[in-house]
Amino acid sequence: MKQVPITRKGYDALKEELGKLKKIERPKNIRAIEEARAHGDLSENAEYDAAKERQGYIEGRINELSYKLSNADIIDTDDSPKEKAVFGCVVMLENIDSGEEVTYQLVGPDESDIKEGRISVGSPLGKAIIGKRLGDEITINAPGGKRQYELVEIR
Repeated sequence: MKQVPITRKGYDALKEELGKLKKIERPKNIRAIEEARAHGDLSENAEYDAAKERQGYIEGRINELSYKLSNADIIDTDDSPKEKAVFGCVVMLENIDSGEEVTYQLVGPDESDIKEGRISVGSPLGKAIIGKRLGDEITINAPGGKRQYELVEIR
């Protein structure tokens, strides 16, 4: 069993989703199945088919979240050193060519969300950032070509 790094916030979010699925979504869907059964012939009952499909999704997601939580390695990011980029820290990178600045938090694969500024330490950019110090250059081979960044802030 491989431990997967995760922040406390990410762990709590997965745990909250699991609780919601078990306590709210699953019982609600069971009621929907019961109501659909009450309508009679199941072979032509779209409500029943939809509820059964939803049940499959809910059970699959419960199993997935349970697995992720049982393999989670919660890493406390509050005491992380700020002299180099490590798991959980927030980094600001400056594109050397354009001067554009981007900010990312380095997180585990289960909590990465590029739109929210969270990238996985297992992604190509995440791997390139880990261990770097202020002022270090980071080169990434992106689909659009090579990109170079300077690490300008760690917090």
